[in-house]
Amino acid sequence: MQSLDPVNNHYMTIRIVLLALLSYLSLSCTQNTSKRESLFNGNDLTGWDTYLGPVYDTLLNNFDTLNVIGLNKDPHHVFSVVQTDGQPAIRVSGENFGGLSTTREFKNYHLTMQFKWGSQRWNPRKDKKRDSGLLYHAVGPHGADYGFWKRSQEFQIQEGDCGDYWGVAGGSFEIPARKQNEEYVYDPTGQLLTFNEANKEVGRRCIKMPDAEKATGKWNTIEVYTLGDTAVHVVNGVVNMILYHSSQLDGGSLTPLKQGKIQLQSEGAEVFYRNILIQPIQEIPATILH
Repeated sequence: MQSLDPVNNHYMTIRIVLLALLSYLSLSCTQNTSKRESLFNGNDLTGWDTYLGPVYDTLLNNFDTLNVIGLNKDPHHVFSVVQTDGQPAIRVSGENFGGLSTTREFKNYHLTMQFKWGSQRWNPRKDKKRDSGLLYHAVGPHGADYGFWKRSQEFQIQEGDCGDYWGVAGGSFEIPARKQNEEYVYDPTGQLLTFNEANKEVGRRCIKMPDAEKATGKWNTIEVYTLGDTAVHVVNGVVNMILYHSSQLDGGSLTPLKQGKIQLQSEGAEVFYRNILIQPIQEIPATILH
């Protein structure tokens, strides 16, 4: 028999609405998760190309531009798949300078991955900070930057500098920043400045703020949001840079740069990457932008 109690009917209606809402949210989350794609299958480097540039000559203390290893040639196994801390990871030895790049291009996405430093270091950075980098919107020929990397936007991965921006081979961003000593530091309330290799006053590096990197040897989680010509750098859950008007230098003029390949740098230091996930997005969450 149907209840004639209006109070019970009211609570029953609320319950049905709440259950429907929870079901919708659950379905929505499932659908969003299903769009997330792993760029690393855990077994091999399928879906990636290797490129290694000029070999470093330890006698001349310089890179030999006549001795370039090239595309998909890796005689020293600079890029390999290993097991570390109980999970598969991509090991980048750092012995030769170059990059591991996706064979596909991407745009409008949320990219997340983990990295940690290894122990090995190589000339000419044997006594310097461990260095690597996540290059996104990578386009054009291999070796455009110093003979090693594609034109791109760099999420710097370097000891103590994780999250910095670096314009690679003509990559350009406008970033709110303030001058501190002789360098420019990200400041969301600062003046919007253009960072690229042609701007001799500002340069192509912007320092992240704040610093959220963990100690050497620990796993760090890094994220990049890109939507249109905007990007966000996140380190261990902390937003440390929002970048605007992604572009590239073409014959002295700036043209849009909104998509490209993803490239991981080999730059003289052993580093491990794992859990490389990408998900298409239609907006950057407001909690990230603010």
